[in-house]
Amino acid sequence: MRHGRKVKKLGRTKSHRQAMLANMAASLFTYNIIKTTEAKAKEVRKLAEKLITLAKKGGLHAHRQVYDVIKDRKLVKKLFDEIAPKLNEREGGYTRVLKLGIRRGDGAQLSVVELLIEKPAKEEKKGKKEKGAKKEKAEKEETKKAKGKPEAKPEKSKKKEEKPKKKEKEAEEEEETEEKEE
Repeated sequence: MRHGRKVKKLGRTKSHRQAMLANMAASLFTYNIIKTTEAKAKEVRKLAEKLITLAKKGGLHAHRQVYDVIKDRKLVKKLFDEIAPKLNEREGGYTRVLKLGIRRGDGAQLSVVELLIEKPAKEEKKGKKEKGAKKEKAEKEETKKAKGKPEAKPEKSKKKEEKPKKKEKEAEEEEETEEKEE
């Protein structure tokens, strides 16, 4: 029986398991979300929460402890300078594990692990913006009509109007030169 045994071995040796979980935690801190099996997700969550708690403490010793697990200095700096301050108000529960379903190939239960930090607002797709912009233009034209302001003419008609204006200007200039000569 497995009474009192907290370590899930995940079918790996100790060194392989530690390296795999460290890499997964590094990916979690880099991308804020990772997709993996449910068992691995629960183990990564434990490790990530411990590392974030150390990062919140700050200090040289905490830096060294985190660096013992994650061997990337830039990522450790990001964890201490960017991620930990965003989670400073929370007292645990920095990550979330969501179940996705079953993997088709081997029937493994898939999950997503994500950091619970504020995500930047997603920009709408260009296609949707253009449609919205067209609607806004139509609304603006309707309001101009309602106010009695003249409607802006399309560019093609402006080009056609510019040609006669040029001819008129040339004719006026010729008249002025004739008047000056007299």
